[in-house]
Amino acid sequence: MLYSAYEMHRTMMHTASSWASVGAQMLSNPALPIGYFGMGPAMASALEVFAHVYEERGKPDFGIETVSYDGVDHPVIEEVVLQKPFASLRHFKRQDLPKDAPKLLIVAPMSGHYASLLRGTVARMVENQEVWITDWADAKLVPVSAGHFDLDDYIDYLIDFLRFIGEDTHMLAVCQPSVPAFAAAAVMGADKDPCRPSSLTMMGGPIDTRASPTSVNDVAMERPLSWFRNNVIATVPLNYPGAGRKVYPGFLQLAGFISMNLESHMMSHYEMYKHLTVGDQESADATKKFYDEYLSVCDMTSEFYLQTIEHVFQEHSLPKGEFVHRGKAIDPDAIRDTALLAIEGERDDISGIGQTRAALDLAPHLSTEKKKYHLAPAVGHYGIFNGSKWRKQIAPVVEDWMRAHAR
Repeated sequence: MLYSAYEMHRTMMHTASSWASVGAQMLSNPALPIGYFGMGPAMASALEVFAHVYEERGKPDFGIETVSYDGVDHPVIEEVVLQKPFASLRHFKRQDLPKDAPKLLIVAPMSGHYASLLRGTVARMVENQEVWITDWADAKLVPVSAGHFDLDDYIDYLIDFLRFIGEDTHMLAVCQPSVPAFAAAAVMGADKDPCRPSSLTMMGGPIDTRASPTSVNDVAMERPLSWFRNNVIATVPLNYPGAGRKVYPGFLQLAGFISMNLESHMMSHYEMYKHLTVGDQESADATKKFYDEYLSVCDMTSEFYLQTIEHVFQEHSLPKGEFVHRGKAIDPDAIRDTALLAIEGERDDISGIGQTRAALDLAPHLSTEKKKYHLAPAVGHYGIFNGSKWRKQIAPVVEDWMRAHAR
């Protein structure tokens, strides 16, 4: 019922959005005098903001066609090189990239947004590295016949991707996947897998949420797992290929994120309204571009979501040595030669300071030369992997670390 009710509301608001867009265009038409007098410009701007908020959105494209390096624009080749039911492996490579350039697997979070949220991460790293990224599927589009997808499957996917790319590959996990990425490195280390990552960079990841818990951690801790199972898990309706699949809907995750910073989001849209009113289309378009990505959401399988709540946020299975993969306990001490880099943002309100750094203490026999911690000053959660501070201050740290620990 929850999902069906949302679909009904979404359909109605999409219709309203279409009419609002028509109204905004009419009021902005230079052939109609009303657009120049009285409340015409203000009404057109308000309608445009409303239309943008509720317009229909699909999966955004990465759109990385060129990258600037040494003052020259180089074309970037993008292609899907491996397709699996719940993810595709997407490859980015700039032309004229040296043959000895590092190979990097970026692990995008499966947390309600598409992998394109890391567009800025990919665009920066593709300048000097050959880049692959995990492009997770929207669970509502995966037929039930494809089976389930849980934390074990997530770890298996990462191992499969690393083996596909080959030896001496580096891995960078952004936020949520820091835990399964660490687990994959430990599993491959225990097996002496030749394709185990040369380095693992974890950025703003919830390795141990007992350190500096945030409001996100508090929400996960204050209710039993049964509450999440009974209140936020929904069934995909019949109008999607994944009809009948149990999921944690993306629209619920989005609602949670917006509620955390509701005033900020309201002010952003008010500023966009003011920019439109005075004709500052460039500033308005910048806000639109951000929210086109932010408001594009996808569903997670219920089993993956509930296991993440249980093992990452409630039981703290990894730091307590109780994390299991395919029935076998994961031994963090098996990480003996994968260099670990933990990066945190000083102003991160999603993964608190110390949560990612905890990973460095889980591999006691890894030499200190292969462990590094970097605290990015005046950087929030999204600033760790996007924006000017990421490009100029954080990315160089990651690049230097990879080059120092190539096999």
